[in-house]
Amino acid sequence: MTSKGALYRDHGIVLRTYKLGEADRIIVFATEHHGKVRAVAKGVRKTRSKFGSRLEPTSHVALQLYQGRELDIVTQAESVDHFRPIREDLDRFGRAVAMLEAVDQMAMEREDNPRLYQMLLGALRSLAAHDSPLVVAGFYWKLLAQEGFRPELDVCVSCGEDAELVAFDLMEGGTLCRVCRSGVPISPGALEVMRRILGGQLATALAEPESDLTREVDHLAARAMEHHIERRLRSVGLLDRG
Repeated sequence: MTSKGALYRDHGIVLRTYKLGEADRIIVFATEHHGKVRAVAKGVRKTRSKFGSRLEPTSHVALQLYQGRELDIVTQAESVDHFRPIREDLDRFGRAVAMLEAVDQMAMEREDNPRLYQMLLGALRSLAAHDSPLVVAGFYWKLLAQEGFRPELDVCVSCGEDAELVAFDLMEGGTLCRVCRSGVPISPGALEVMRRILGGQLATALAEPESDLTREVDHLAARAMEHHIERRLRSVGLLDRG
């Protein structure tokens, strides 16, 4: 933990920003070593700001900050990843915002979580390289599993049988057989893709072309994330989830 009044350095990803006064912005970062940090970027809305466009959502930056009582102050910010393919493509940007919002909801203020930071950075780099229809779903399922909410996908969560699994229930925590079914139907293809995402084969899942199957997995992932954070994701409305 950095003591109040001290300068410190870290790497961060901009999750969101909002205006403060006439020329400043508050920037919310997911940092590598200090958890979620809220900091003021002074003069950033001026034309000649020293920060330029380096402090926009999705920006990955090397930071120097001054530890404040409630809000820190950004004193330096140097770009590490520009993610231009994301910023220049409305569809990719929408997917990125969906991931940023989830991290904003999950991350704890000033609580070190380098794994969360690395997962988000990896997902943004993957999205910049290839606009996979499952990048958000893959990120959500992996993030939920990392936080201890991995769904049961191999047996019925009610009776324990591994017979035909036909439903998925968030309240129950996974798949259900035909006899015990509740929640929503799940197709065999969607179940297989979810098993790949959570079973170490994420790259093969991200190679899936857009289809009813990818939309089903994406929809289930969004619902699971909303169930976990107990609120609607604003960014869900930006994406076509069928």
